[in-house]
Amino acid sequence: MAAAPRLDVRKTYKLYVGGAFPRSESGRVYEVSTADGTFVANAARASRKDVRDAVGAARKAQPGWAGATAYNRGQVLYRVAEVLEGRRAQFVDEVARAEGVKDKQAETLVDAAIDRWVWYAGWSDKFQAVHSTANPVAGPYFDLSVPEPTGVVGAIAPQASSLLGLVSVVAPIVVSGNTVVVVASQDRPLPAVTLGEVLATSDVPGGVINVLTGFADELAPVLAGHLDVNALDLSGFAGRDTTELQVAAAENVKRVLKVPDAEPDWTRTPYGPRRIVAFCETKTVWHPKGR
Repeated sequence: MAAAPRLDVRKTYKLYVGGAFPRSESGRVYEVSTADGTFVANAARASRKDVRDAVGAARKAQPGWAGATAYNRGQVLYRVAEVLEGRRAQFVDEVARAEGVKDKQAETLVDAAIDRWVWYAGWSDKFQAVHSTANPVAGPYFDLSVPEPTGVVGAIAPQASSLLGLVSVVAPIVVSGNTVVVVASQDRPLPAVTLGEVLATSDVPGGVINVLTGFADELAPVLAGHLDVNALDLSGFAGRDTTELQVAAAENVKRVLKVPDAEPDWTRTPYGPRRIVAFCETKTVWHPKGR
């Protein structure tokens, strides 16, 4: 008698908030399918309460993360790349199914995501030197300006890119000492959830990176209007009218990054580390000269 075919063990996809994997407080889920429409799993559909919880976790983690040395933050980001490299085959499979590309193209996308973590890790203790300045003043003073992290950043990841777009948004935000609440690609969230597993098993402190899955149109206004969010990255809405989100963000003078329709490669000249300083504030220090 032939053995019955084995059933797959389906994963339960959850959010990644504060270093843990909670379900949505609402209990809601939504169906996730491959590019050809094959059902894969149910993913957690984050709610307004989940956004608030994630922002609370990010705020709690931000002082410690910003207080770490730049060199240490670079080490942590490099460790993420190491762990991601160790699970490369899994990410290639998930990206291929999510984006409907062949394995070779998926390998290119995953390798680019790994390399992007490394690239930003390398800038951790260098971008301040590039973007700091000694200002000339008419008086017996030293006047120095340096970039500092802005705080908690809300981000909408590019919707067409399941992994590389997410990494391209998250890495430059956190390398300077910010923490982030990011909404993953709505239709292609599974590589983002797996990235959460990578973050949990690397050296990233809980709350530094919080990954929500769900409907971007539902969650973006909550991030934009949240008074404890200091900045907003609307990369996921490139090419769309985001006027209402920007108006909501103005309530507490959020810094808003809205990329053009065709996003440039921020890792190449002439951009350099500009995406890092897009989420930094400039502190100017005066010090008297004297003997």
